[in-house]
Amino acid sequence: MSTINPARITGVLLDSIAAEIGFTVGDAIVAINGTHPRDLIDYQFLCADEVLELEVLDEKGKTHHIEIEKDYDEDLGLEFETALFDGLIQCNNRCPFCFIDQQPPGKRESLYFKDDDYRLSFLYGSYLTLTNLPEREWQRIELLRLSPLYVSVHATEPEVRIRLLKNPRGGQILQQLKWFQERRLQIHAQVVVCPGINDGKHLEQTLRDLASFSTGEVPGVASVAVVPVGLTRFRLEKDELIPVSEEKAIEVISQVRSLQKEFSKKYGSNVAWLADEWFLIAGEELPSEVEYNDYPQIDNGVGSIRLFIKQFATAAAEFLPPKISKPRKFTWVVGNAVEKAFQPILQQLNAVENLEVNMRALKSDYWGQSISVTGLLTGHDLLLNLLGQDLGEGILLPKVMLKHGELIFLDDMSIEEVASQLNTKILPVAGVEDLINTCID
Repeated sequence: MSTINPARITGVLLDSIAAEIGFTVGDAIVAINGTHPRDLIDYQFLCADEVLELEVLDEKGKTHHIEIEKDYDEDLGLEFETALFDGLIQCNNRCPFCFIDQQPPGKRESLYFKDDDYRLSFLYGSYLTLTNLPEREWQRIELLRLSPLYVSVHATEPEVRIRLLKNPRGGQILQQLKWFQERRLQIHAQVVVCPGINDGKHLEQTLRDLASFSTGEVPGVASVAVVPVGLTRFRLEKDELIPVSEEKAIEVISQVRSLQKEFSKKYGSNVAWLADEWFLIAGEELPSEVEYNDYPQIDNGVGSIRLFIKQFATAAAEFLPPKISKPRKFTWVVGNAVEKAFQPILQQLNAVENLEVNMRALKSDYWGQSISVTGLLTGHDLLLNLLGQDLGEGILLPKVMLKHGELIFLDDMSIEEVASQLNTKILPVAGVEDLINTCID
């Protein structure tokens, strides 16, 4: 069992209980009502009580015992440096398409962490395979009702999934799905399609198997995202993987759409949804907004482009003025995958008098991709394509390119370093309102 470290505090919210008591950054929670929290899940569960006895370690190493009375479920207002206080559950699979194994060596250590942790899945929607869980963790999932979890299924036929995960435990997926269904717990599934391995008849079998768990008042499988395998130039040689071609994308779109119609009649839901990338690779129009239901797989790139366009239209109607007081010029950097889809947004921005926004839709030379999503562009790609050019007042940079909470690209270059070499400002923007406000304020 991993060592449980004190939960180090990195933020104290203003006007919170914690601020009132006098918590400061650097303090650490050791125990709550006598229990050492393993992770943020334990912390939230334990802090729901009305009376709390906290054991706290201050920055100087001195122990304090604090008693708090509060309303049930009232938050203390603390933020922590990590969600896991007892360490990460590591991944023991060797999936050839794993993005972590498709990176160059010598970058920051955190880029190479391979987690398969159900707690990060529950808290943040990251995907796990279920092959690394000892019995006590299954019991905890059931006891705390940790649902939904996000599961990388890829294939339901045991021999195909074992081949993909390079792990004999990968063949237990159907029994594990039954376990969730019997306990009225849910998963969201993903299937990364690798041509020649889990496509064709195998993809159909997988989707039919997953759809069979989508029935009942609490469906065991709430949704399935079908995603094309993403390959980089750093991948291992002889990994048996084939890039998704335009022809393969057209084939998969047709196959999944046919099954969606069948599932919709039989189960009252599409069950499976195609990631936006399929349509971009195939050169086809994105599905209409209504086809995405309530966007159950938005963080997996299923409908994210359509939703962004919708959100922009709503925000533009409210916040985008017909004119700004003085001329402003920006360069908006996006992946070339969205170049066509984002043209209406570009036109609306440039319809504002005195505002000029030039879109630069880039492919990633760093990863060796001809079609790139915005989140995979790196500092290297910006320097390669923008050096020595008139970039206006600065670069509008979607925050999805940066490490969460830090101003660092996936290739370890910092925003400061790239801005210095390009001799311009880099303006990180998160979402449509941020994009609009940065342009007009």
